[in-house]
Amino acid sequence: MTPALELASHAWHDLVDRQLTIVVPVGAVEQHGPHLPLSTDGTIAGELAARATALAADSPNLDVLRAPLIAYGASGEHEGFPGTVSIGAEVMEQLIVEYGRSACQWASRIAFVNGHGGNAVAIAAAVRLLRYEGRDAAWWPCVFPGADAHAGDAETSVMLSAARGTVRTDRAEAGVTAPVASLMDDLRAGGVAAVSSNGVLGDPTTADAERGARMIDDRARSLAASLSSWSVGDDGRLA
Repeated sequence: MTPALELASHAWHDLVDRQLTIVVPVGAVEQHGPHLPLSTDGTIAGELAARATALAADSPNLDVLRAPLIAYGASGEHEGFPGTVSIGAEVMEQLIVEYGRSACQWASRIAFVNGHGGNAVAIAAAVRLLRYEGRDAAWWPCVFPGADAHAGDAETSVMLSAARGTVRTDRAEAGVTAPVASLMDDLRAGGVAAVSSNGVLGDPTTADAERGARMIDDRARSLAASLSSWSVGDDGRLA
């Protein structure tokens, strides 16, 4: 993405008298099996936010910039594995609230692009509060239709396209492939480590970079369209 579309590349004077929409990717630092980096969720959220911002910048009457990644998230379910750093749901919610309160002093709109499912409840609650307070905030989930749950085919395919050099394909191995709904009791009680010894919920051995590229392109276009139309649901989610 060009520096002109990156919030952090600007001086404050560049932002005066603009009706800005700020796109904020939100990730997590957590295990993604033996083959994907701890930064996977942030990488995916950042890639989608960057591509969507570039696409949405062509929309008439939309002035959009991508903010730096919020790297940490609520990842308590992954704390059974080294490398995971969770700030918890309460802190996550407050972080988003304070971020939105501050940014909306000069930005007209703010959209949080969430790359980690464990952040969703906290982000949605924060956005609801921001909207109640009169701020035009929204959130959008990085969900790929038909995807397996964690570090499997979908995320690995996307990472092979977006950050191939970080994927250790020689270490990729299937994890637990049972439907997540059937695992929920154990997941709630003991986290991912209670159901999967390698941290994978899915099968990354079938991953494909070209399919990952199509997945990214599809979701980036969807996000760009949502930024342009700006239709926000009662839960704060950008439609």
